[in-house]
Amino acid sequence: MATHPGGLTASSTSPTPGDRPTPDPDVPFPQAAAEPVRPPVRVRGLTRRLGGRTVLADLDLEIADNEFVALLGRSGSGKSTLLRALAGLDRDADGAGRVEVPERLSVIFQDARLLPWQRVLPNVILGLTGPGAADQGRARLAEVGLAGRERAWPAELSGGEQQRVALARSLVSEPRLLLADEPFGALDALTRIRMHGLLRELCQRHRPAVLLVTHDVDEAVTLADRVLVLDAGRITVDTTIDLPTPRSPRHPGFQGYRERLLAALGVTRTEGATS
Repeated sequence: MATHPGGLTASSTSPTPGDRPTPDPDVPFPQAAAEPVRPPVRVRGLTRRLGGRTVLADLDLEIADNEFVALLGRSGSGKSTLLRALAGLDRDADGAGRVEVPERLSVIFQDARLLPWQRVLPNVILGLTGPGAADQGRARLAEVGLAGRERAWPAELSGGEQQRVALARSLVSEPRLLLADEPFGALDALTRIRMHGLLRELCQRHRPAVLLVTHDVDEAVTLADRVLVLDAGRITVDTTIDLPTPRSPRHPGFQGYRERLLAALGVTRTEGATS
């Protein structure tokens, strides 16, 4: 006889056929409890050192499915280092810790990083295989407003259009995690506002978890479900943005979040009024 957790006991003697109860067809067969779904991002004790300087210090982080998280921080605070660690781009880095991310992840950078010798559609489906790859690429291009530009060369596109192609490419594989490293930093203000709406719409449709690295507090409050502030390699602020969407800076609650985040970044009220 063996004892199981919870005090249950099990006999090693099998019942005879006459001892077995007759199953009741009206009683459902008990189902095994489903295993909890792991979040797409789970980081424990992440430390990274560059040139003898600790950039990330024993950092913990979780991001849930379909959660949009923005990461703020001053220059040198470790934002891009954290994103590179999640993307698996720092395998030779000096440090420690555990990083768990899904296999299906995409990265979009500040520059579109399109291959100039490839037309738009091949750039979008780069690395994607299978008979439906081209159709998937066309569908993503249509979603970003570039239907009919499949055969254009990257040099024929504006900066905003190139970034739309990069966004289409980042979503063509239906990633569970999208990592965005200041993707709109090089765009003019009007194009950036349009891209904000497009990114939020596409994320609601495709439902990846998102980590957006940005210097722009307004961008973070506009887009994110949750905003983090990274300072000296540690997360010092982790706040949920409880505002209706789409969001407007004119909403009274928007300014409250903006001021608190600017203060966490060391920006005074006078400086914030001019930013």
